[in-house]
Amino acid sequence: MQNISVGFKELGLVNSRDLFAKAVSGGYAIPAYNFNNLEQLQAIIMACAETASPVILQVSKGARSYANETLLRFLAQGAVAYAAELGTPVPIVLHLDHGDSFELCKDCIESGFSSVMIDGSHLPYEENVALTKKVVEYAHQFDVTVEGELGVLAGIEDEISAAHHTYTQPEEVEDFVAKTGVDSLAISIGTSHGAFKFKPGEDPKIRLDILTEIERRIPGFPIVLHGSSSVPQDLVKTINEHGGKLKDAIGISEDQLRLAAKSAVCKINIDSDGRLAMTAAIRKVLDEKPEEFDPRKYLGPARDALKQLYIHKIINVLGSNNKA
Repeated sequence: MQNISVGFKELGLVNSRDLFAKAVSGGYAIPAYNFNNLEQLQAIIMACAETASPVILQVSKGARSYANETLLRFLAQGAVAYAAELGTPVPIVLHLDHGDSFELCKDCIESGFSSVMIDGSHLPYEENVALTKKVVEYAHQFDVTVEGELGVLAGIEDEISAAHHTYTQPEEVEDFVAKTGVDSLAISIGTSHGAFKFKPGEDPKIRLDILTEIERRIPGFPIVLHGSSSVPQDLVKTINEHGGKLKDAIGISEDQLRLAAKSAVCKINIDSDGRLAMTAAIRKVLDEKPEEFDPRKYLGPARDALKQLYIHKIINVLGSNNKA
């Protein structure tokens, strides 16, 4: 085994293996919330401690660059201590979201991440298998769990961009899981990246039939849904009423996500809804109090709004409350 600069266990983190096993058998999903700054992290930990929910802290390649990889490591370690300080030491995973290369995954593993995603979904099938297998073989040396992906989600979020959906082919999943040794699998069944997923008048549906067939082929295997924000219309309205210019957009209904969470879907990624909640709160303060210039006076309300949104998701969508 090679040496790494810091292992995730030294930071008090856990990998996703046991969390996913419990979620699959318990009929709920673990929240996977992205963060790039202190206020987002505070909101996530406060929400999860208050609801006694395990959590996956997600960091994209862009977020890691924005926040600084060294600071992120200490923020994650601080999150563990903060949850304990709040009275509920919830299990916390630090996860690389949409890793695009072996080198990036390796670097994250060596800097304290407990879980990584290698997204080879844009590659030809055999290349995706080979890349994912390479990451798995390296990660498992350090007990780090790995998420792979089959199928492509449409939409734009951070550095992820695709014009069209490519649904996951159920007949590929058994082969992919067997050849790669991956610990969880992100699938494409109709969710979409970003806030501008679907237009008003559309009736977006998750392809639960594909999910059911995938479950039949790999029973009990942890499934992941990306692009699962619901784009709350009250937040869009607040943003636009206070100077924003968000075009009409709708997301995936929370009822559909709750159905998915009761199946083998054990990790649901939510990022855009959090961005909307924070932006709505910030715009409201700056519009109503134009004399305000103390960042705490607008980032504080943004943090509080994000916390409330995440409490709602944990209880009413994911069902992960009291599962810590």
